Amino acid sequence: MEITGEVKEIIYKNELNSYCIAEFETDNEEITIVGYLPFINVGDTIKAIGNMVEHPEYGEQFKIDTFEKVLPQSLDALERYLSNGTIKGVGPSTAKKIIETFGEETIHVFKMEPEKLAQIKGITKDRAFEIAQSFIENWEIWQIVGFLDKFGIGPQSAETIYKKLGVNAMEEIQANPYLLVDLVNKVDFSQIDKMALDIGMDITNEKRIRSGIKHALVLITYNGHCSVLYDNLIQFVKNLLHIEEEYIENVLINMKAKDELVIVDIEDKEWVYLMPYYKAEKAVAEKLITLDRYKNIKYIDRFKNELELVEKQSNIQLSDMQKEAIKAINENNVCVITGGPGTGKTTIIKTIIELYKQNNMKPVLCAPTGRAAKRMTETTGSEAKTLHRLLEIGSIVSDDTQNVNMDFSVAPIDADIIIVDEMSMVDIFLMNYLCKAIYNGTKLVLVGDVNQLPSVGPGNVLKDIIESETITTITLNKIFRQAAKSKIIVNSHRVNDGDGFISKEEMEENYLEDFFYIDEGNKSKILYQVISLSGERLKKYGDYDFLRNIQVITPTKKGELGTKELNKQLQETVNPADETKKERKFGETIFREGDRIMQIKNNYEMYWEKHGNTFETGSGVFNGEFGTIENINEKEKQMQIRFDDDKLAWYQFNELEQIEHAYAITVHKSQGSEFDVVIMPISQTAPMLLTRNLLYTGMTRAKKLLIIIGNKNIVNFMIRNVDNKKRNTGLAYQLQCI
Repeated sequence: MEITGEVKEIIYKNELNSYCIAEFETDNEEITIVGYLPFINVGDTIKAIGNMVEHPEYGEQFKIDTFEKVLPQSLDALERYLSNGTIKGVGPSTAKKIIETFGEETIHVFKMEPEKLAQIKGITKDRAFEIAQSFIENWEIWQIVGFLDKFGIGPQSAETIYKKLGVNAMEEIQANPYLLVDLVNKVDFSQIDKMALDIGMDITNEKRIRSGIKHALVLITYNGHCSVLYDNLIQFVKNLLHIEEEYIENVLINMKAKDELVIVDIEDKEWVYLMPYYKAEKAVAEKLITLDRYKNIKYIDRFKNELELVEKQSNIQLSDMQKEAIKAINENNVCVITGGPGTGKTTIIKTIIELYKQNNMKPVLCAPTGRAAKRMTETTGSEAKTLHRLLEIGSIVSDDTQNVNMDFSVAPIDADIIIVDEMSMVDIFLMNYLCKAIYNGTKLVLVGDVNQLPSVGPGNVLKDIIESETITTITLNKIFRQAAKSKIIVNSHRVNDGDGFISKEEMEENYLEDFFYIDEGNKSKILYQVISLSGERLKKYGDYDFLRNIQVITPTKKGELGTKELNKQLQETVNPADETKKERKFGETIFREGDRIMQIKNNYEMYWEKHGNTFETGSGVFNGEFGTIENINEKEKQMQIRFDDDKLAWYQFNELEQIEHAYAITVHKSQGSEFDVVIMPISQTAPMLLTRNLLYTGMTRAKKLLIIIGNKNIVNFMIRNVDNKKRNTGLAYQLQCI
């Protein structure tokens, strides 16, 4: 339905995304409106399209899908609009004088005869033109939301576009609608294309073809690719734009000449890259080879004696393979250490730290996520930082990889040796930022499990480096005796090798009872098992407390056994409502004191405090960090969250889109973390999620107890399914060419 009226009061506005709750007056009634309302102020008149909805707490509201500002319909409304501070140089008293002087002619004067404003006492001729200019600029802004809606661009993106294009945004978009493909992430290209053709854009216009090519190259990066085969790109764009190949090929030549893209011949096949992706791969390859070939100035001379001393002092006995890995690090500037759980990667890291400290050298530890860095700190006893914090790249690095800034500088790392854990999670851009920060002569050790899920972002860095065979790589494949008693570790390796779970007949007497598989195909029964295990069953079995020890990990977000539904059910089991716990509803989610939550986006500005032996403050809460809601304060409109590393942060109610419940999380979100107990429900879902490396990654998150509940046929399908959608990357080739 459509309503027209005036914004009387803004109750709440999110300054980041312009989501608003406001009191709205039509000719007939006052109602509450909610939705994305950029550029809106008290006194504005808008025509809105949307639906009436019933909010369980706040009652009836009008939820806006799209809107457009219209000129105020009465002189009183126009005076309120002019008084609201939007027009530069006009306050309430000046607004009153303007209305009294010009009446119904007011808007005409602003637009066509601005010099007349100087008739009002206190307004000079120059100021009159400034006021009129401000009015006209605001008029332009009024138009842009409705204008963009025709292109399928929602109000939440309108402000971003306006900031980039300015007051002439509409004219620029009208001249070239395909600008929107560059400006907005994940747009509906087909709708923009249809609008462009409707306003007269020629089907073979170079701007149209360039945009179709760019759209295709950005689409592939969402699946982790850095490049695409030339012939596949031509075919996709041909089908997308319904034009002949020759037009596409001509535009590709022009884009190549303008350094917008690169065409590379690899093993008699042509691959097409957007320039930032090619530059990132090339820069990483060049830096790794430069580092590796540089003089080994951090070499430890009396290595064998020094290593024996560390072994003695640390009371550890290294295997031959571990000694070989540490020796390789001493003899090479860049090394990769890869292996599955229980193969001794952590012991190697700890030994390296002690070895280099013993020789008065500075090791620096880092990992791609906050959770992985925290685990690295716990297992080694030395502080590890996230790569973002170590490099001080902060919010300069956007989540929008189509507009990557390749040129900004990063903070150089003061270290003799840098150890990066969980390397499988590092994408090509983060690796490039790291490489930029390393001085020649610094040693670099890359540690990870190549069989885990690849990075969310584009690239397959660890796998490519190993496959290039240009960087010294030590593969740890022997499970240590103590780890070999763990059914979690044994079964993880069996899955990785394509074998099923160990049978009772194959088990030895000394196996730990740390793995259970429940063969169940009915989703409702799987859900019942998850809920009962999360409640009292595991508490009785091993005194495991859900909020302290247990994590539910699932392949998918959707469905009865996806994170959304599981979190609702688990919240009511683990942290049910009662009168002592305050709550806050945000969208469809009820946040409650005591809830387990996860930060789901990087916030570099979020202030936090730590109250321990020493008082500490800082800023930054990052994607993947877990915490607990300690207090909800309605008066201050804020929520206090204590994260697992004991930092306290305060979230305003308008910032709650940054968190979600974390009773159940996806396997992707669990990467880099370890939990005492993992419960893993598995049921039929999209085949792309039922893969061997996803099952393996989920299993290797468990430290003390792993329970898998699911249909045997689906579990066996996952073990057989090695179709991990090979990523189109060129880092291995780049490394081999240098």
